[in-house]
Amino acid sequence: MKYSYIARQPILDRSKRTIGYELLFRDGPNNTFPEIDPDLATSRLLSDHFLSTHYSTLGDNLGFVNFPYQSLINRIPTLFPSDNLVVEILEDCAPTSELLSAVREMALAGYTIALDDFVPSKEWRPFLPFVSIIKFDIRSISIEKAEIFIRKLEQTKIRFLAEKVETYEDFQRAHDAGFDYFQGYFFSKPEMIQRKALEPSFITVVQLCKQLAKPSIDYKALENLFSQDLSLSYKLLTYVNSSVMVSAKIKSFKQALVYLGEERLRKFVALVAIASTKESKPDYLYRLSVQRARFCELVARKVKSDVDPGDAFLTGMFSLLDSLLDQPIADLLESMPVDEAVKTALADGTGTLANILGTAISYEQANWQALAELSATLKLSDESLSQCYDDAVQWTGDLLASAETGTPS
Repeated sequence: MKYSYIARQPILDRSKRTIGYELLFRDGPNNTFPEIDPDLATSRLLSDHFLSTHYSTLGDNLGFVNFPYQSLINRIPTLFPSDNLVVEILEDCAPTSELLSAVREMALAGYTIALDDFVPSKEWRPFLPFVSIIKFDIRSISIEKAEIFIRKLEQTKIRFLAEKVETYEDFQRAHDAGFDYFQGYFFSKPEMIQRKALEPSFITVVQLCKQLAKPSIDYKALENLFSQDLSLSYKLLTYVNSSVMVSAKIKSFKQALVYLGEERLRKFVALVAIASTKESKPDYLYRLSVQRARFCELVARKVKSDVDPGDAFLTGMFSLLDSLLDQPIADLLESMPVDEAVKTALADGTGTLANILGTAISYEQANWQALAELSATLKLSDESLSQCYDDAVQWTGDLLASAETGTPS
């Protein structure tokens, strides 16, 4: 079987906290695997990806998974744990008595059932007692029409999810209409444009990133940068001394930097860089910034060109700065001491780094056609890109888990 793409789209609650991810597969219905039955493809993909990365990448979040008709009839979802799996019934499934029987059985067994791209009709009424989530594509069904349906069912346990929320205005309107959950890209664009000065510590972090992007680390230069910023130096020493591997307290920046080494130092700086922006943004933005950085770095290592993996890391990490700081990226880049190749990729969207960043964004948005074109341009295989994405998701999960406990991984 040909290797598959998989992506995750975040699902946020009314407070813009991440409560789950829809796991998106490239499979039979899109004619990607013309020689394989869609249900077989879905089952195989679930086995390959959901089981292998489920616990490390979802954590306590829900995993929303689309299931074609026959896989529901065959009770394929019951092969997986029910605690954080949301079984999505695809919109092209017919509301037959056979399907109703399967849905009733799975719901009573503790599985969370969702209706995807729902269009209200009397044929689906018998299913509603067993449904926990109804998803409306607000590009197909207007928010106003969805609100009428939501009000009719407001006394039930059903929660409503707005799909394709592309702007902050979409989010606000859907929020006011009574939607509970939101899926889309509104949170990766500025909610408002206003000037926010780059704090001195952030400039220092960018300079640290630039140092770390060089082929060989200049520990003296790094030591000088850390010594300029009280907050950074405190975080560094706390981070290092929290490790169970440290037998004696580390008191100097040089000791700390040498102890961490390049990989863990890169992790530390990435986290601090993202955390030193602003607090009021969805947590997924911070995770996505780090994940993009790692993905771009891994892809750069596989591309046969002179692109620097360190520059690719910075390109991914800073690609959401406009959203995090509510400023146009061109304005931000003027203040950032990064290489021209990074600035060109972010501001103009041209060059190899821009193509690498494009693969990350295409993955996140499950835009398989764009991904295929970019992978052809970069001369990378499906297997390579999919492995990079899985590794980046895993790395980010490990990194943020270690950051929460204060232990370098």
